[in-house]
Order: sequence, then structure tokens, then C-alpha cells
Amino acid sequence: MFISVTELKEILKIPELVLVDTRTFKEYSSGHIPGAVNLDLFAYHWSDTSEDGTKAFNTQMQKLLSNVGITNDKKVVFYDEVSGMTAARGVWILTYFSHSNVFMLDGGIKSWKSSNLPIEKQTNAFKPNHFLGNVNKSVFSDFNYIKENLERIKLIDARTKEEFDGTIVRAARSGHIPNAINVDWNLNIEKDGTMKKNEELSLLYKFSKDDEIVTYCQGAYRAANTFLALKKLGFKNVKVYLGSWSEWGNRLELPVA
Repeated sequence: MFISVTELKEILKIPELVLVDTRTFKEYSSGHIPGAVNLDLFAYHWSDTSEDGTKAFNTQMQKLLSNVGITNDKKVVFYDEVSGMTAARGVWILTYFSHSNVFMLDGGIKSWKSSNLPIEKQTNAFKPNHFLGNVNKSVFSDFNYIKENLERIKLIDARTKEEFDGTIVRAARSGHIPNAINVDWNLNIEKDGTMKKNEELSLLYKFSKDDEIVTYCQGAYRAANTFLALKKLGFKNVKVYLGSWSEWGNRLELPVA
């Protein structure tokens, strides 16, 4: 799920590549990797994982990905400032739609620039196509699934310690989902912006490879980054709770700790 700057440089001009800059348009306009289109994924929060809400999310994402020009035969690379949360969100979304040929640029544009590779400022137009994809429920969790399996699954809260313990309140209620373990997603990233090596990541995530793990944060962006870190370590059974705390913390009937 990761591609290096060197590997991306080699395939930059192949017609099968869709390169997506997930930063804001302002950041994109100030300079981006040649050929990249801009899709600010942080603009697409989703906090309703009811049955109807999930269907609506699927429809919105299919339209969005179609507009960008993604199809099943495309190689898709998402990038961020570093190995960040919006690029990770892009990789997770396509994984959710069973697209296997998708990657995050390790180190993001920071690594690209530090390698003295070319930057452009022109805006590249989308080349719309038709993308459907098959929903892969094995990487997705809704609030009901967590509620029903609270004693069985391993929950990783990728937020800050202050959000986790309730010092910072970003929903109707403060705190975290019961039994969750807090591992701030920032700990996944090296100072140079790349994802940490497996030896270091394994010290953060001391779980059995047989465990079923669900990651969450506030809006499932940081949780997507943790999803990628766990997949990098070889964990097979990992889900992202799409609604995360923006849903759980506002559903008053759900338990909190």
C-alpha cells in the first residue's frame, strides 16, 4: 500500500496512473507533483453509519472517484504533505471498494521535494470515468458492529491523549469508546515524513495477528493512517470505523468511557 518517491518517478508518465494530491487547493496550487489532480479529501467527512447513511456514503464516493477518473484498471497513488491522514483515507476508500492497485506516496510531497524532483503549478483537469467497485465489508465498521462486538474486538483510538481522556471535547460527549487503546497516529510517522519501519511500529501495536482490530479517531482520517500502519505490519483483520467519534460521541445511547 506504499510507493516510494523513486518508484513513483519511474511510472509518472504511464497512462494507467491516476495521481491524486489530497491537500487543499491552496496547497496544491502552490506546487504539486507533475500530472497530479487535486481532491481535498478532508472536505468529505462522514458521521452516519446507519444502513441508509452507509448507502449514501457509497454513492457519494463512487461519484467522487468516477469524477476523478478512477477505474478498476488504473494504478492510483494518493499523496499528502507527508505519509499523512488524507492520503491514507484515499487508500482506505479504494480498498473498501476492492481496488487492489492503490498506494500512498511514502513521505508525501515533502520527500518528493527533498529528492529535488520537479514541481508544477498548473491545475490538471479531471478525466471523468465510471467507477463502481465492489464494497469490501471486511475493512469497514459501523457503530452497530462495534456495539455488538465490544468485548471481542480490539479498538485502537488514533486521536490525541487529550481527546481520548476527554480533556478536549469534540462531540456531545467526551471520552472514548469502552475498551479502546489510545495510540496517537502521529507516532506512526518519522520526522522526515515517511511511515516508520516495521520494527518501530510493532512496538506501538502489540497485538496478536489473530486479533480483529477496529481503528477510529474523530472522522476516520487518522484511523485510516493507523489502518495502513497495521496492514504494513501484516495484520489481516483490520477495519476502520467510518463514523468514528463524530458519530459515537453524538449518539447518546452508545456507551462511553
